[in-house]
Amino acid sequence: MEIFTSALSSLVQGFTNLGWESIVMIVVGLMLLYLAVGRGIEPLLLIPIGFGIILGNLPLAGLAASDKGGIINLLYNSGILTELFPCLLFLGLGAMIDFGPMLANPTVLIFGAAGQFGIFLTLLLALALGFTRQQAVSVAIIGACDGPTAIYVTSKFARELLPAVSIAAYSYMSLVPIIQPPIMRALTTKKERAILMPTAEKKVSRRVKILFPIVTGILTILIAPMGAPLMGMLMLGNFLKESGVVGRLVDVSQGALANIVTLFLGLCIGASMLGGNFLRWQTILVFILGLIAISLDTVAGVLLGKFMRVVTKGKINPLLGAAGTSAFPMSARVVQREGQKANPRSFLLFHAIGANTGGQIGSVMAAAVMLAIMAGMV
Repeated sequence: MEIFTSALSSLVQGFTNLGWESIVMIVVGLMLLYLAVGRGIEPLLLIPIGFGIILGNLPLAGLAASDKGGIINLLYNSGILTELFPCLLFLGLGAMIDFGPMLANPTVLIFGAAGQFGIFLTLLLALALGFTRQQAVSVAIIGACDGPTAIYVTSKFARELLPAVSIAAYSYMSLVPIIQPPIMRALTTKKERAILMPTAEKKVSRRVKILFPIVTGILTILIAPMGAPLMGMLMLGNFLKESGVVGRLVDVSQGALANIVTLFLGLCIGASMLGGNFLRWQTILVFILGLIAISLDTVAGVLLGKFMRVVTKGKINPLLGAAGTSAFPMSARVVQREGQKANPRSFLLFHAIGANTGGQIGSVMAAAVMLAIMAGMV
C-alpha cells in the first residue's frame, strides 16, 4: 500500500509540473515520430529528434540537454558544444562523396558558389529584423542547406538558437524536393528545361581523385582557416575513400560512425527543444528566414544557369544552378527529375551531382567566411 501511495504521489507530482509548453512540445515530438515512421520522411533524423523532444520535456526526468549531470547533457556538452558531432559527420560525408563528376566538368563548381548567395542576403535581412550579429550569422547559415554546418556555426555564436536553427536546417534539407521545383519552373521556360547535355561520363584518373582532397584541403584552409575543422574532416573522409587502401576505415566512417553520431546529435538537439525556450516568435522568424535563404540560393543558382546558357550558346541547362546547394544528393535528384519532365531524353544527374558536391565545398567556405568576419567583429 505504501509503495502504491508513493507511486501515485510521484505521478501526481509529474503531471503537476507538466506545463502547457511541455505538452505542446511533446505533441510536436509525436508528430515528428509519425512523419518518420508513418510517412518515411527522414527517419534517421526525425526519430532521434522526436524522441529527444519527448524525453527533454518530461518534468523531473533530468533528460533535457540543459539538465546538468544527465546523460543527454553529457552528450550535448561533449558533442554539440565542442563541435565534435558536426566534424565527425563531415568525416562520414567525405567518405560518401564522389567528386568525380565535378572534376570531370569543373565549370559546374561555379554553381556551388552561386548556391550560397541566399546566405548573405538573409544575413542582411536578419540584421534588419533585429537579430544580433551573432544570431543573424547563425540564422543565415541555414541557407547552406547543410545541418552539420548550421550546427557548427550556431554552437559557436548563438547557442540559444541552436534548437531552432538545427530543426530548420534539417527540415528544409528534407523539403528540398518540395521547395525547389516551383522556383525552378517559375524562372525557366520549358524549352530551357528541355536542353540536352552530354550523357557520357568523362573519366577522371585515380591520381587526380587522390590528389584532389589533399590540394583542395590545403588551399581552402589557407584561404579560409575558420572552416578548417569542417573542411579538414570532409577532405580526410574523401581521401580515405579515394586512397583505396583503407576499406575498413571507409566502411566505419560512412556507416557505423555516421549513424551513431546522427543518433546522438538528433537526440541532443531534440532534448534541447524545451517548450519555454522554443515556443517564441523568434523561433518562427528563424524558420521563415531559413526558408527565404534556401529559396534565394535556388533563385541565384537558376539565374546563373540562365546566364551560363546564354554564354555557352545553349549548352548549359539552367536547371543545374538549383543543384548548387549542399543538400546532397537531394538537389541533384530534383534537377534530374525536372529535366526529364521537360524532356524524357534528358539525363542531367551526372552534371547535377558535380554541382551538388561543389555546393558542399561552397557551404563550408561560406561558413568559414562568415566565421572569419564575426571573429574580427567580436
